[in-house]
Amino acid sequence: MTLFRKLIPWILLAFAFFVLPSILSEFRLNLFGRYFSLAIVALGIDLIWGYTGLLSLGQGIFFTLGGYAIAMHLLLVTQNDFTTGSNGLPKFFENYGVDQLPFFWQPFWSFPVTLVAIWVIPAVVAGLVGYLIFRNRIKGVYFSIITQASLMVFFHFFNGQQKLVNGTNGLKTSTTELFGQLVGSDGSQLIFYRLTLILLPIAYLICKALTTRRFGDALIAIRDDEQRLRFAGFNPVPFKVVVFVVAGALAGISGALYTVQSGIVSPQFMSISMSIEMVIWVAVGGRGTLIGPIIGAVVVNYLRSLVSEALPEVWLFVQGGLFIFVVVLMPDGIYGWFTKGGFTSMLAAFGIAPKTDTYPRIDLDESIQMEAETIEKKV
Repeated sequence: MTLFRKLIPWILLAFAFFVLPSILSEFRLNLFGRYFSLAIVALGIDLIWGYTGLLSLGQGIFFTLGGYAIAMHLLLVTQNDFTTGSNGLPKFFENYGVDQLPFFWQPFWSFPVTLVAIWVIPAVVAGLVGYLIFRNRIKGVYFSIITQASLMVFFHFFNGQQKLVNGTNGLKTSTTELFGQLVGSDGSQLIFYRLTLILLPIAYLICKALTTRRFGDALIAIRDDEQRLRFAGFNPVPFKVVVFVVAGALAGISGALYTVQSGIVSPQFMSISMSIEMVIWVAVGGRGTLIGPIIGAVVVNYLRSLVSEALPEVWLFVQGGLFIFVVVLMPDGIYGWFTKGGFTSMLAAFGIAPKTDTYPRIDLDESIQMEAETIEKKV
């Protein structure tokens, strides 16, 4: 039975890989591909927040950098009427009178370089930001504020760079081509969907490896009592930097997969609301579990699609209510709710304690009462 429970996620993954493409429409399949790609960034947030206790509100930075990396490559290598201007450069450059490719676009001509840049650039940025923060022992709410402030800096920078990255309009990828195939075609989208389902378990296994054994114990020690870890002779800075770098790299990969499946990347991916939503996925699914963030990202985004299709204006209210419901009644998220008591733990939030049958039975047992009386007489 235990083995079966361990195999359930992998069975569901195989189902999503082989069965869903044959029973879902292209539109729905594309949506699920996006949900699974978002689950990768949620895994990184769980690593930094659920296991290390550092609530980052700036993961949108790394997510968007990965998206821009793949979008820039696709725009450079595609030569068609939709994306290419008369000077052979991406078409939006014509609108701003740019006739020479900016220097930082040059490396993205290469596909192998782009594949590396998708996760290395976010990882390097995360490493620099993380080192400066952690070295100065900034944590708690101040860490959250700084990551959100960094997010705003990147958002306004990309938003204002019309000549370099098309500013608020972002970079459109649906009309670009990769290996001669239109990125927005059904065939390409099916490939991206399956590629996402291959990378998702790899990301999960990387996080699983980091959260087990002594490295994982150190992360939990940082979360529960960092001061005691310092007294024990450990320096928590390298541990936190490594986790932040891994979370940033996962966000970059997630952003690239999401960009090719949504058809565009824009500074809106760096908006505050987007990064807060990422945190909500982890909270709803269950932080500190790895399985929980995957569940949260898929469930919340699928619910969002269903509600938005019927009543677009009420989704924010539903999302807020869902977050409050989970925090108050399901503090361990959906996955924790299933594994730690279910309805019993929910009733405890209303002051209804679970029934215990151990102590009352002991107290009422005649043989134990007689033994207790005998001991009292001897005393």
